[in-house]
Amino acid sequence: MTLQNLLAIRRLQAHATDRVAVRKLLDAARRNLADAKVTAIGADNRFDAAYKCLMQCAMLGLWAHGYRTVTSQPGHHQTAIQCLALTMDVPVATVIVLDGLRKIRNLTDYEGDPVSAASLAACIEEAARLLAHTEAWLRQHRPSLLDGDDARQE
Repeated sequence: MTLQNLLAIRRLQAHATDRVAVRKLLDAARRNLADAKVTAIGADNRFDAAYKCLMQCAMLGLWAHGYRTVTSQPGHHQTAIQCLALTMDVPVATVIVLDGLRKIRNLTDYEGDPVSAASLAACIEEAARLLAHTEAWLRQHRPSLLDGDDARQE
């Protein structure tokens, strides 16, 4: 499957982005990761914050290629995560782990299952890795989307 195939079957749509939009979403991902590490917050909410960071990074990868998911279609989170291998060269083994975290998020959100300590730790760790990968990938492959962003790096 390619990004163009996903566009043709209406899982993706064309999307124009710019530095301001990328900076805002990247900053939001950083804030969500920071929130996920606040131990005074419950595990479910910390997991949600880490998962949001993952999704924001996945969106940044799509935006960098001129796409976004069609959010009116079911499975847009799955599409965004699975596109990471195509958009930012994330290894397939990592994509599988991230997709597993998506499934845990669905059980928590839609069935009320509590988040385990292990799942929370995994989500925070994967979010931190993906955020670092996203920042490095953007710097290397789409530096024009980050112009002037160096001062914001943690």
